[in-house]
Amino acid sequence: MRTAIVTGGSSGIGAAIARAMLDGGYKVISLALDAPNWTHPMLEAIRLDLSDPAATRAIAGEISAGHEISHLVHSAGAIRPALLDNVTPTDLHTLTDLHLVAPTLLAQAALPGMRARHFGRIILISSRAVQGMQSRSAYAATKAGMIALARTWALELASDGITVNAIAPGPIRGTALFHDVVPDGSEAEAKLAAGVPVRRLGTSADVARAAMFFAAPDADFVTGQTLFVCGGTSLGG
Repeated sequence: MRTAIVTGGSSGIGAAIARAMLDGGYKVISLALDAPNWTHPMLEAIRLDLSDPAATRAIAGEISAGHEISHLVHSAGAIRPALLDNVTPTDLHTLTDLHLVAPTLLAQAALPGMRARHFGRIILISSRAVQGMQSRSAYAATKAGMIALARTWALELASDGITVNAIAPGPIRGTALFHDVVPDGSEAEAKLAAGVPVRRLGTSADVARAAMFFAAPDADFVTGQTLFVCGGTSLGG
């Protein structure tokens, strides 16, 4: 049986990925600030502030000691929107801990078991915002760092049977991060959808399908890649 850690698995994109993995026969361990409002016989939910490195390190060690982790999906995220004049060191430090330090600690804990079994899949959920977006200094910088981690780890771990890839979603409606900035059903949401080349906003299920591709055992020749699940918004214009 494959066992996956999915961060942010209680809602939004993380929950969609967790559900897809459960449907695929995986055991899923969700790490998130809040407990999910849904259950599954193969779901274990742990409440954790992933921006706290000490707490993350402790939980990562406990999980890896008690489970054979085959997959790690880091989907938990936060935005901290602010124009340059208002970006604070706290914004940068918090998102660095959440987007870069947390997956590093989780991967380090899972690596010995992955190496021993010569199999592992690490998937980092980045963002189309890495290409530039107003008021996203801390968010875009740390999400771009996730792509750099994926490329670096892919080179380091390829000979161990471990692949590492990133997914960069575009505008995904139905998630708290999106609707904290764009109100659900608003004129701004409709205008944004009209500007997407495929003429719709994305869904968490769109991202989950991409994650399941990278997670597959026979996707072993695909590593170090970033897949934009964005409806064409990464193409410019």
